[in-house]
Amino acid sequence: MSGRSEKKAYEGQSITVTFEARRCLHAAECVRGLPEVFDTAKRPWIQPDGAAADRLAEVVRRCPSGALQYELADGGTETPDRPARIVRGSIGQLTVRGELSVETAEGPRAETRAILCACGQSGHQPYCDHSGPCGE
Repeated sequence: MSGRSEKKAYEGQSITVTFEARRCLHAAECVRGLPEVFDTAKRPWIQPDGAAADRLAEVVRRCPSGALQYELADGGTETPDRPARIVRGSIGQLTVRGELSVETAEGPRAETRAILCACGQSGHQPYCDHSGPCGE
């Protein structure tokens, strides 16, 4: 497996949702927010046409890790929070939201949401992958 993160795209008529499994920390905001779109028992598990594009985009923005992203058919994407916010969770993870440039092994990545490792033990640096004490 390469170190590069793989994104899978789920295309609907008016919105495309991408999912990067290595970044998912199973907060389940998507499943709770729109179970008619996000159903882990179905294949594919994301059905973008199961809800209005604006509602789906709203739920995708709840994904704290940034594993879910979207692009509207008209080219619209997420507007980053301003100012950027960094919150240390009770177990040490850093949840960040805003206009971000995250340095990764593959180079800088533009982000709007991420959960970063604070303990240094993640195998998916700088993102948290639950492998160290800050992800337990």
